[in-house]
Amino acid sequence: MRETRLKEIVDVRVRRPEAVAEAATRRRRPESLLGHHGKLMMIAADHPARGALRAGDRPLAMADRGDLLDRLCLALSRPGVNGVLGTPDVLEDLLLLGALDDKVVVGSMNRGGLAGTAFEMDDRFTAYDAASIAAAGFEGGKMLARIDPEDGATVATLESCARAVGDLAQHRLMAMVEPFISHRVDGRVRNELTTEAMVRAASVAAGLGPTSAYTWLKVPIVDDMERAMAATTLPALILGGEVTHDQDAAFASWSKALALPTVQGLVIGRSLLYPANDDVAAAVDAAVGLL
Repeated sequence: MRETRLKEIVDVRVRRPEAVAEAATRRRRPESLLGHHGKLMMIAADHPARGALRAGDRPLAMADRGDLLDRLCLALSRPGVNGVLGTPDVLEDLLLLGALDDKVVVGSMNRGGLAGTAFEMDDRFTAYDAASIAAAGFEGGKMLARIDPEDGATVATLESCARAVGDLAQHRLMAMVEPFISHRVDGRVRNELTTEAMVRAASVAAGLGPTSAYTWLKVPIVDDMERAMAATTLPALILGGEVTHDQDAAFASWSKALALPTVQGLVIGRSLLYPANDDVAAAVDAAVGLL
């Protein structure tokens, strides 16, 4: 089945590239950003465009596009999953597969800070912009806003994110900002996952752009989520982070965070698409159960 579907996608891309826009026009848009459970439950799949293909102990887990699409379609088919986050190539594959009806679709925007490169903090906008997201009829755009106090490229990234927040707001589309305080450790960028760092990052992200009316935050779990989320009134979504073998502990931390008033849902990628036991359906259903 997968080989047949992949061949159909390739044939369409070769012979009828306009079919992507046609599929976007036909897509049934959701009535709300929130699902029947009152929260937003999204699957994230924008990692490959940054060259980040690892999931747990599998260094090239996300390198097989057919396998990734199978996992995404399965995850999106589970009850309670009402959104997806991805780059143009992934979302357009899903459009051609008819997997995005009634889903909240958020396009990933700045993917230029490739993982492991010298220019990683110069996180340029190399994927969607606000105009293309609006033209596709999607519900919002997501951007990564890493702040490295010792890297001068940070300010250019923040300026670009602020501009994107404003551009999305002009279209009345969600601006999903994922903020971190980051540092280079032994030449590699590491995000500082402390409560104090999250308070600082969230405070900076909330003030980006000419309006915060359409801004949501995408944040990691830290030790004191209550204090971290008290830094702003903006709605927040919890991200999943790295694949862990202690899935119960991860679920417990997500459940606790979901009780906070500003936390409006989950945006989980590799933790659900590549769980340790490889049972995607069970992992997704368990996450939905937290809502």
